Amino acid sequence: MAKSVTEQLVELIHRNTSDLPEDVEAALSAAADGASSDSESLLLHALLENAALARQQGTPLCQDTGWLSFFWTIPPGTNASSLRAATEEAVAIATANGWLRRNTIDALTGASTDTNAVPGVVPVCHFETDSAADGITVSLLQKGGGSENMSRQFSLPDASLGAGRDLDGIRKCILKAVCDAQGYGCAPGVLGVCVGGDRAEGYLVAKEQLLRPLTDRSSVAELAALEERVTVEANSLGIGPMGLGGKTTVLGIKIAARPRLPASFFVTVAYCCWACRRHTMRILP
Repeated sequence: MAKSVTEQLVELIHRNTSDLPEDVEAALSAAADGASSDSESLLLHALLENAALARQQGTPLCQDTGWLSFFWTIPPGTNASSLRAATEEAVAIATANGWLRRNTIDALTGASTDTNAVPGVVPVCHFETDSAADGITVSLLQKGGGSENMSRQFSLPDASLGAGRDLDGIRKCILKAVCDAQGYGCAPGVLGVCVGGDRAEGYLVAKEQLLRPLTDRSSVAELAALEERVTVEANSLGIGPMGLGGKTTVLGIKIAARPRLPASFFVTVAYCCWACRRHTMRILP
């Protein structure tokens, strides 16, 4: 019997919260093999052991199961409202099953929404209609509060950083975000960056970059070179895992660019901890 959309989404959530993506785990393993000290090696191997246990037991990788963002790609004419409703139901089921922490707090009253679902509001669903799509796909990103707190947005020029409206200025913003996160963002981290856009689009596009494989590079030559350079420079800062020192501070940095207004030049950084929880599913009818 075919599974409903809700049932498929429940499976996606369960996998996402407990199964570290293969490329992230491989990057952690490579970092552990090349650790510069016994303490760095110990920390990275502890993360790998945690990832293996979470996958084996089907339990969350981290007690903070994060803010759930669903990125949908749908063909024209798809009923997005029904997909949103199925997503909310799936989140409530996953929460009841103990795969998600009660993680949704009313900003005004402080009351907990114990299902993690507020109709039309939480979880967040972003829908993109693609006329070339031959089916429905959805990507889920879970981003914890500690790493969310380390996200940053800069407005160039920035005299305090000596950063102008150029690639070097962008580079300085990214490195400042890495420095700000040391000891707080559960390094080694993954950074998604958006250059341009307005303030709101900057954060959305930056977060979307966290869905990219660690092994890819931007199709824009200037951004690909910047991704590589700033990753090397971030890892030369000596911050290391959990901010305790070492040669692996970031696992990857992904940069996108968007048009901007003449008066605005934003550089937005979405910081994600080592538990870069993301998976994509094709929804079967």
